[in-house]
Parts: sequence; structure tokens; C-alpha cells
Amino acid sequence: MLAHTIYKHETSDQWVTFVHGAGGSSSIWFKQIREFKKHFNVLMLDLRGHGRSKNNLKAIFEKRYTFKSVSADVLDVLDYLKIKKSHFVGISLGTIIIRQIAEDQPKRVASMVMGGAVMKMNVRGRILMTIGNMFKNVIPYLLLYKIFAFAIMPKNTHKESRILFINEAKKLYQKEFIKWFKLTTELNPLLKLFRQVDINIPTFYIMGDEDHMFLPTIRNLVKEHTKSAQLYIINNCGHVVNVDQPKIFNEKVIDFLKNQIKK
Repeated sequence: MLAHTIYKHETSDQWVTFVHGAGGSSSIWFKQIREFKKHFNVLMLDLRGHGRSKNNLKAIFEKRYTFKSVSADVLDVLDYLKIKKSHFVGISLGTIIIRQIAEDQPKRVASMVMGGAVMKMNVRGRILMTIGNMFKNVIPYLLLYKIFAFAIMPKNTHKESRILFINEAKKLYQKEFIKWFKLTTELNPLLKLFRQVDINIPTFYIMGDEDHMFLPTIRNLVKEHTKSAQLYIINNCGHVVNVDQPKIFNEKVIDFLKNQIKK
């Protein structure tokens, strides 16, 4: 089972589950814990091969990962904790995992918060993925990760997020990184399906105005799914919105979740 930490609230029956991105760990939410645990029960987890889940048995023995199998890991933790339904907050690739959970078991998802959401790769992203998959067994994984980090978070204002994710990626094993990187071969058909299907779960996209790789697609997506989705754009902010602008992120996401609970 995935390593996880819970923060129980004295009176709330609402759970919020945080899902980090590839190469990160639950530690990337350190600027969220204090505020969120004031209002909700909080579940932080480390995805297979990451953080304290580094020696997860599935990660060791499963030769190839799929988004379904990685998402099932998250649901296993909820089952173990007897959490029937949760709000989910994700960042970057974690948003794809949340969307997969919503596809497979929508009744378990009260709402979705998609920070730095990945719903389509632009031309630069597709080229990087193609080159990365060609040379993933040759180029040291950390160099490959740094190239992606600089492509997604290129500005000086993104430096804290970039360093945080690179430092977390250093804790991965080469084989583990390759397993996760192979997931990119699933991305295009999976994301196309997600863009076409509106699952009617309240969704809050929170994006940085400097997230050049992913923001344009989210703008269009929200226009198409106005009944279930809303978008908030944070100024002077890059891809990793919860680290670049934590105060605004916390305020807007908590407000969204409270509004969902009232309904």
C-alpha cells in the first residue's frame, strides 16, 4: 500500500486527498497542510516509487505502469481508511490520475481541483516526450528530468518549484523513472478521451498565467464544459501553482471546496 499521512479534523466529515505529480512526493504540499487541516480531514500520499512509497511492492514487481493501475493504488488507500468519498486536489500529472479515478469510480469523487492541469501536450511537449522516450535508457534520468523541468518551468519566478521537483526526482531510482516516463506513451489517446467526455463532477482548474504549455488547452476545455468546470488563473505564476503562489492557491481552493459542501 502507498505510504500516506492523515490529518483528522475534529468536526468535519469531509476528506480532501492530495495527489502529487511525477517526480514529486507528498512533501510538495507543505504550504497547504496548515490551512487545509483547519477545515477538512486531509489525506496526503506518496505515489508508487515516490517519497516514502519508494519500496512499494507494486512498484518493484510491476514491469509497466498504467494510469489505471496507479489510480487504483490511490483508491486502495481510501478503501483501507474506509473513506467512501473524497474531494481530490492534484498538481501536474497528479491531475491525470485524479481524472482517471473519476472515470473509473465517479461516485468516489466529490469534486476535483486540478492545479497546473495536464489535458493536452503542445507541440513542444510532444517533441520532448518523443525524444525522451527514444533516449530514456541512454541519457541519465536526472538530466532528462531537468530538461523537462526547465521546459515546463522556465522563468526565474518558477525557480523554487523547479528546484523542489528536481530535488525530489533525485530520490527516484533510474528504473522507477523509466517506468513513469513510459506512461507518456499513453497520454495522447487518454487525454483526448478526457477532453471529449464531461463526467459532470464539479471541477476547479487553477492555473498560472505563465503556464505556457498547458493553460491554452484548459481555457478551451472550460469553455466547452461550463456546467461542471470553472477556471481561475493566478497572475505571475507558473505551472506548479501551489508552490509559486500558495496563499492565493489555498484561499481559492478552500473557497471552492466549501462551496461544494454547501450544495
